Amino acid sequence: MPAASLDDARWKQSDTVLLDIGELARESWQDADFQELVAGFPPETRQDPETLVAHVEDLTSRDIKAVYLKQLQGQLWKTGYSDGDLKTPLFEDVISELESWKARGQTLAIFSSGSVQAQLQFFSYVEEGSTTRDLKSLFTGHFDTVTAGSKLEKASYEKICTELGKDSSVVTFLTDNEREAIAATAAGVYTVLVDRPGNAPLSPEALRQFAVIQKLSELP
Repeated sequence: MPAASLDDARWKQSDTVLLDIGELARESWQDADFQELVAGFPPETRQDPETLVAHVEDLTSRDIKAVYLKQLQGQLWKTGYSDGDLKTPLFEDVISELESWKARGQTLAIFSSGSVQAQLQFFSYVEEGSTTRDLKSLFTGHFDTVTAGSKLEKASYEKICTELGKDSSVVTFLTDNEREAIAATAAGVYTVLVDRPGNAPLSPEALRQFAVIQKLSELP
């Protein structure tokens, strides 16, 4: 049962989100609706727009998966997608492979540091030529760090397998993150590293320990 990770998607939304947060913070700082959006941020980061944006940039540069930032991103994405300003670009092999796996009766699920809300938006507006497609029906489950736990913890993968009703020995997890791969493997999940353009270089240890693919069609 392949479990496709959002890390495999060719998405560049982080820069868009940073831009949106900066513009929104400066234009709407006094609005009650905006203050409600950022209420989950630490108080010291909500002193003024520049402090908030600096905190977001710091989290992003260090790849910190703060729950409150992901929730804010989800809200921004919801607006951007519904307004037609955002579309989800995927590598050219992704849609056909996901559809093929689904047609063969395999269960597909997403485990991402992005919120479940963001995942649903992400796959509702997948770019295909000049239009978009809704691919949500391909997936049986959506999991994030709130519903499943940290992506770096063995227990998170065990929980997902249990909720999907699958023994870990029949689950395959795709990721571009070595630490996630280690955690999933510890839970008994077969793990494959996806080495896409723009990903962080894989260590020699990871290349020895895990199967590595460049396209989903190469899945062993």
